[in-house]
Amino acid sequence: MPTVLRHGPFRFFFYAGDGTEPPHIHAERDDGEAKFWLDPVRLDRSYG
Repeated sequence: MPTVLRHGPFRFFFYAGDGTEPPHIHAERDDGEAKFWLDPVRLDRSYG
């Protein structure tokens, strides 16, 4: 899971095996994680 950016308590990253999905980024903090589509930017899912 390569990290793209760390900003305060957040880590933004992608999974190398997500190649068949449209461009997106994962964000995590503590025990929570979210997934955002990038074009257009919108929330796909969020938990924690």
